[in-house]
Amino acid sequence: MPNPDLTALWEEHTRSEFETRNVEATMATMVGEPYVNHVPTMTGGVGHDELERFYKYHFIGANPPDTALTLISRTVGAASVVDELLLSFTHTSEIDWMLPGIAPTGRKVEIPLVAIVQFRDGKVAHEHIYWDQASVLVQIGRLDPDGLPVAGVETARKTLDRTLPSNTLMRNWARSEGKPLGSVRPRSGGRPA
Repeated sequence: MPNPDLTALWEEHTRSEFETRNVEATMATMVGEPYVNHVPTMTGGVGHDELERFYKYHFIGANPPDTALTLISRTVGAASVVDELLLSFTHTSEIDWMLPGIAPTGRKVEIPLVAIVQFRDGKVAHEHIYWDQASVLVQIGRLDPDGLPVAGVETARKTLDRTLPSNTLMRNWARSEGKPLGSVRPRSGGRPA
């Protein structure tokens, strides 16, 4: 397939995973021996049969009904797509791939997620998916953020709204207020003086 439209293929793949929830259609977008790794929990699969099993019994059909992906940003290369996404769901079922072994809590979760997708021969070859597992655990009530440098849904909100405050977890942030900066500011054109 010369010059495949990687964006269209990736969107077809995620639509099959999250909207139509069709394992066969998802697998049809992938090479014969694909690889998926959800990095924080090391879930996914290597090879067609393992990944089809994962999708069929532990991912596509197992996601809560209100699971949704919202695209924040996308970078497309010659053989790759990197998506920054917002994943949201209500924890109404056990989610093997993200919260293995944790019974449903009924809590709402919103989490920034990054998908790094590589393509070969016009198909998805492999995916590395990253998210902040501590934020997920805070949101479902399984991790107490008190005294820890972790946040809950605030991570998703900050990703969507840059006007929200930064450095809220840094106890020493207030100490630098009013201190001299001494940095070189860029001239017009964006280059330092």
